[in-house]
Amino acid sequence: MANEPEHIDQSAVAGTAPAGPDGGRDGAVPPAVRVRGLWKKYGEQIAVAGIDLTLPAGRFIGLVGPNGAGKTTTLSMVTGLLRPDAGQVEIGGHDVWQDPVAVKSRIGVLPEGLRLFERLSGRELLSYIGRLRGLPGAEVDKRADQLLEVLDLSGAQNKLVVDYSTGMRKKIGLAAALLHNPEILFLDEPFEGVDPVSAQTIRGVLERYTSSGATVVFSSHVMELVESLCDWVAVIAGGRIRSDGPLAEVRGDAPSLQDAFLELVGAGDRAAGHDLDWLGGGSAR
Repeated sequence: MANEPEHIDQSAVAGTAPAGPDGGRDGAVPPAVRVRGLWKKYGEQIAVAGIDLTLPAGRFIGLVGPNGAGKTTTLSMVTGLLRPDAGQVEIGGHDVWQDPVAVKSRIGVLPEGLRLFERLSGRELLSYIGRLRGLPGAEVDKRADQLLEVLDLSGAQNKLVVDYSTGMRKKIGLAAALLHNPEILFLDEPFEGVDPVSAQTIRGVLERYTSSGATVVFSSHVMELVESLCDWVAVIAGGRIRSDGPLAEVRGDAPSLQDAFLELVGAGDRAAGHDLDWLGGGSAR
């Protein structure tokens, strides 16, 4: 990966234990995430409708669905940012709502609509987050140096976050999520609005992180990206899980994940059958 120093400490961007035969950190670990009967309503609108889902440890997992499918709501409830109306979520065997301290020490989160302390510089943000996590100051500084270098932010480390571009904000948010070396990383649309160079950098860091046996769960509606990155997929539409499992199993006999996805969510050519003969031709009528 470009701009990656050879001497970087693996613990700054990777998990601390090797994967076991089942893809987890050892052969006896529970699933990364276990969801049972998860519901969320906003007035009369049902956002998530009784989801049951088990996500294996040590995998690169894509949560995919059309806009408004319930991806962000689901991830927000799974990570303890939004309280469900009903249901249970366990992360690494710990209940998200009954044992929040144990859960939040094990996860890193890059949420939708990334909210950061914008009047801090990138370096100050990582320093604050690391100390908030209880890491020794010297260790925070060492990990921050390495993450800033790997994510190509060293030149902007003293610049205020408010002045960062979208790609830079995603990268500093990812650095903050990785700083305490979590077991599971949750990312909501991490590549949305990101330029190709920044996207490749983020991708390289995530691939390196999962290669150690850590788990990444990320949401997206870009099937080509999910197919190129993930080895396990859950498809959500209308607040329900339509299919989940290893990528090859979900894709089945379809030529691509995109084709399988369109079939699963029941999306056809929406323009077909509608009278749009006025559209086109280049003249206003």
